[in-house]
Amino acid sequence: MTDTPIRKRPAAVILTPAAEARVAALMAKAPQGAIGVKLSTPRRGCSGLAYSVDYVTEEAKFDEKIETPGGTFYIDGASVLYLVGSTMDWVEDDFTAGFVFANPNAKGACGCGESFMV
Repeated sequence: MTDTPIRKRPAAVILTPAAEARVAALMAKAPQGAIGVKLSTPRRGCSGLAYSVDYVTEEAKFDEKIETPGGTFYIDGASVLYLVGSTMDWVEDDFTAGFVFANPNAKGACGCGESFMV
């Protein structure tokens, strides 16, 4: 046996500094019992899957866990395959504010941008 160092696996989703700052802001005002913020891809919308970001109160066995400067960010274990290689950003302008995803796995999206397909 050799003592080969174990290389850390890269995170499934890259958070931009703006997204990390938003996670920190959410955790600063999180409800009692919240341990982090979780990204999932529930089935909804006209293209099939949507992005959903919510507070989480307990860690699930297969969730991916990403430590950010402002708090823990989780990715739903069932959603990881749809999100590998994605970048999550937080964008604000005069009219809207929200998380924006650059997902290389998405093969299409609905016209309103609320859902995507893989």
